[in-house]
Amino acid sequence: MKPDAEQRTQLIEAARQARQWAYAPYSHYPVGAALLTSSGKIYEGVNIENSAYPDGICAERVAVFKAVSEGEREFVAIAVVTSNAGTPCGSCRQVLAEFGTGTIIYLADETGSLVHETTVEKLLPLSFGPGDLPG
Repeated sequence: MKPDAEQRTQLIEAARQARQWAYAPYSHYPVGAALLTSSGKIYEGVNIENSAYPDGICAERVAVFKAVSEGEREFVAIAVVTSNAGTPCGSCRQVLAEFGTGTIIYLADETGSLVHETTVEKLLPLSFGPGDLPG
């Protein structure tokens, strides 16, 4: 199920609004994400940095972990909003791939303008997933 234009706009706006809560005192690169699940619920996330740099977390993973912690397992689309419509990092791509490489990714800039639409599969071809493990 691909989101219609109204859902896409709503998802991007949710990510744009969430971005204001990002904690990015070191990179000064706030990121907002909004994840649409197959149940129709939207989960938002922001990047949260830490002075011990490796202990920070990306907005995309925050949104996914919130959704999973509430029982969601099927994702339709995620919108990511940054100043320049940056793409998810490798860790976020892998986490998204865990739940399906068909998830649509909307990349938008800080004004909410859609810059690029892609999928997890296109961002992480030949990904390693649950099907690659025995049993």
